This record gives sequence, structure tokens and C-alpha cells, in this order.
Amino acid sequence: MSADRDYYEVLGVARDADATTIKSAFRKLAMKLHPDQNPGCKVSEDKFKELGEAYAVLSDPEKRAAYDRYGKAAFQGGGPGAGGGFHGAGAADFSDLFNEIFGGGFEEMFSRGRGGGQRNGPARGADLRYDVEITLEQAFRGNEREIVVPRAQACEPCKGSGSEGNAPLETCATCQGAGQVRAQQGMFRMVRTCPACHGRGQSIKTPCRSCGGRGQTQKERTLSVKIPAGVEDGTRIRLSGEGDAGVRGGPAGDLYLFLSVKPHALFEREGPDLYCRAPAPMVKAALGGEMEIATIDGERTKIAIPAGAQTGRRFRVKGKGMTHLRGKDRGDLHVELLVETPVNLTAKQKKLLEEFAKDCSEEAHPQTQGFFDSMKKFFDANSEPPAR
Repeated sequence: MSADRDYYEVLGVARDADATTIKSAFRKLAMKLHPDQNPGCKVSEDKFKELGEAYAVLSDPEKRAAYDRYGKAAFQGGGPGAGGGFHGAGAADFSDLFNEIFGGGFEEMFSRGRGGGQRNGPARGADLRYDVEITLEQAFRGNEREIVVPRAQACEPCKGSGSEGNAPLETCATCQGAGQVRAQQGMFRMVRTCPACHGRGQSIKTPCRSCGGRGQTQKERTLSVKIPAGVEDGTRIRLSGEGDAGVRGGPAGDLYLFLSVKPHALFEREGPDLYCRAPAPMVKAALGGEMEIATIDGERTKIAIPAGAQTGRRFRVKGKGMTHLRGKDRGDLHVELLVETPVNLTAKQKKLLEEFAKDCSEEAHPQTQGFFDSMKKFFDANSEPPAR
């Protein structure tokens, strides 16, 4: 990251941007680069500090004017804009904006987790994701299955304390029980989680041999999951409290099931409706007749094909589509006809077709005749000599 980057470039705004645009750009980038959103990422942390520096200057009319005229030299060694940064009144304004965005004070922002609770207090367990693949038939009827989910749970020998034999914890000597340490980094006064006790405010004299002092162990849990009828590909099901166990008495996280539906050999789905393509022999399409079609519920239904039916003709079978989620109604089944030309003909069959072709009039093939008539008109129009 270059130290000479232009402040307008850092915020991604034009040099003539107004105060509202500058504030909006800062708000968006601050949410993205916030240290809690990128734990342990030095690049994001540096960009976050650079962002704050740029906003502190461009949000102040006097400092912005000095920057526009002299650049960063305005704030170095007693230049016209010296005294910039996050001090005095500017710090108060900057802190107010951070409080508005993150719901905490300028320093407090760095000491809070995304859940808003103090790091040395109870913390909610992590949410888990489990991918489940089902067939279209299972999506139609609903499905119940058992899944095995590995998740963190409180260590039984130490009761989740992390201390061998659940022995009492000692006050952390590094943070004196606060769970946080303060540090000055350039223009920022940062409050971070204590690296010694990880925000607990207490230290473990003898770590639990079972969990290594973490207070949690990994264990598989078997769950019976009911998938409702009518679910679609990408449906998310939330199982409250089935995620990782909380820390220091905090609540457990949630388990999210993400459903994917396998492609089907016969049907394609659009919402509650199903679509399929059904090949029909040329003779049946020409003479008309009935055709049997399979449905998603394992039954069969018949469609009546009128004489002279062409490829692309659609038939709707009402109430033979998918089940509506949380409802008893069903969508429709749409069948698209595909007229099949016979192949692998015997000599006798070829002779019969040749006789049939000789006996056919133009009226038997109206689309073919119409196409050739249009093509003849096209050639006639383009064969005329150019006008002089």
C-alpha cells in the first residue's frame, strides 16, 4: 500500500465530491475494512487506518482546502494545515461518526465483537452450515433424514472453563482483568483483545488436559431433519441452537441447512410448475392419438394429440406439478411435443414413404410450402436490376 495514495482515491470519490458523498463513501468502506470484519488481516488493518486518515482530512472544510492546495505536505512539519489527524475537535467529530456506524464509541468499537457483547463476557457460539442434496421426488414429497454434524461443545471434564479439574481462574496479569489492552498506532488509539487471556480477563494456571484449555471439544451429533414438501433448490433451513456451543456460558449458535436439488432425467422445474419434452412418432403426430406421460408423483396421465401436431406444441396437465411449500395445492405439468422422424427404415418402409410423398399435395405441408414461397419472393426481389 503506497503512502502517497491520494485521499480522494482512498475514498473512491471525485475531487469535487460534496460532504454527503464523502461521508457515504467512508461509511461503506469502513464497514468493509473494519478490523472485526477482517480479523488478523494486516492489509485490511492498514487500509482501514489509511481510510480514517483520508476521511479526517476531507470531512473538515479547512483541512480539505489545505490538502487541495498543498497535498499531504500541508500536515507535515508545521505546514499550513499542520495539526491535522484525530486530535482535538476533529477527533470528536470522527468518533461521532464511528458511533453512528458501529453503535459504539471510537475506542469501544475495537473492543466489541460483531455480536455487540464485551469480549470477556459470554459469547454466542458460531453458526454452522451443512449442505444437503435431495432428489426432485424428495422435494415433491418432503423428506426426513439423519445427518451427522461435527460441532464444538463444552468440555465435560472442566465444565467449559478450560481449567484442569474446573479449578478457579486467576486474574490476567497482562490486562489486570479488563480483557483488553490499549495501544497507540500512529493516529489511532486502539483497544484490542488481550493476547494473553483472549479477552477473558482471567488466566488458566493449569490448562485442562482434555481440551487443552480451550473449554470446548469437537464432537459429532446426529440430528433427525425434516425437509418440508415443496422446497426449492437453494432453500435454507435454520435449526436454532444446533450450532457450536457458546463460550463462557453464552448461547449456542444455529445450524443452517442449505438444500440443493439434483437435476432430473425427465423434468425441469420453474417454481411450482414442471416441464418436460415428450417425443411422439411422426405417424401419431400426423394422425393424432393419445400419449401416456409419467408424473412426478409416480403416476401416469394421458394427453390427447390432435392430428397434424407439430414439434413445439405444448400441453398443460393441471395439478400435476410440484407441491406448493406450506400448502396443499400443486403446480402444473407442461409437456412440449417433439415430433420424431423415423430412422433405420427397411426397404419396404422406404418404398411406402416414397409412395406417400408422391401422393401428397402441397396442402399436406403448409409450413414447408410457406417457407419456400417466402424464399422465392426473397430471391426474386434481390435478382431485379438496380434502379438507375
